[in-house]
Amino acid sequence: MNEPRGCDAVLLVGFGGPTRADEIRPFLDNVLRGRPVPRERYEDVVHHYELLGGRSPYNDLTMRQAAALRAALARGGREIPVAVGMRNWRPFVDDALASLARGGARRVLAFIMAAHRNEASFERYQGTVSAAAEKLGIDAPRIVYPAPWFAHPGFIAAAAARVADALARLGPAERARASLIFTAHSIPVAMAAESTYVAQLTESATLVAARIGFKSWTLAFQSRSGGPRDPWLEPDIGSALRKLERGAVAVVAPIGFLCDHVEVLYDLDIAAAATARDAGVRMERAATVSDHPEFIAMMAEIVSRHASAV
Repeated sequence: MNEPRGCDAVLLVGFGGPTRADEIRPFLDNVLRGRPVPRERYEDVVHHYELLGGRSPYNDLTMRQAAALRAALARGGREIPVAVGMRNWRPFVDDALASLARGGARRVLAFIMAAHRNEASFERYQGTVSAAAEKLGIDAPRIVYPAPWFAHPGFIAAAAARVADALARLGPAERARASLIFTAHSIPVAMAAESTYVAQLTESATLVAARIGFKSWTLAFQSRSGGPRDPWLEPDIGSALRKLERGAVAVVAPIGFLCDHVEVLYDLDIAAAATARDAGVRMERAATVSDHPEFIAMMAEIVSRHASAV
């Protein structure tokens, strides 16, 4: 289902994250859903959350995005309910959709919080929303989805502003020789071949780089999991950093993430930062778009276009 088909409510659909230490393992069990993962890898991820204080800021940041969207819509004269539902933790999609239905919503715009689409980042979330609607039966609202927005001027402007902020933290000489590395979550090569994921990432990166005046840049991947023999998208961010000369400067922009997951906070701010130090590289990490005004304005525009079609 593509736009515009109308909406009278919005559901932000996210990954979710644990909010305290005793939720880490139940949360990971939900994420894995019985998939075979080596125990060592499981415990490593538990440790990552523990290093970050036993919680993820993901839920709070997504709620902040929802609040900002609600306010932007209200300023535009639209009082539209905006709910948050997570695939892997509370508040779950089931509960959020049921709450919207009880409030009278009949057409819900499900805004999946991922700019670049593949089976793991989009279709699985659609499946979760469809299952939640099936549970509601005849009371289920109609679900519609926005068209892809990875090249939307608002998303590009927000991502470019975050990179510009990172560049501003460098001295003039460092800025002049800085390398720009965009990152996104790695996925299996076979999955990538069945989607436009890499093409979408490449277009987003090209547009952001052009906006801030970078003619050359690198797309790297991070946070791979799965069996070590299975091919996943490369180069890994660690490899990309190690290829730079000692004394180089790298601005790392996690364009594939909309707010801070553990993959950003651990895999970039801890693991990749350590790799950069070992390689003698100055690494500056750009922020995610999060609740940047340009990104929120983009969401509000998309919602308003759907609402106008009711």
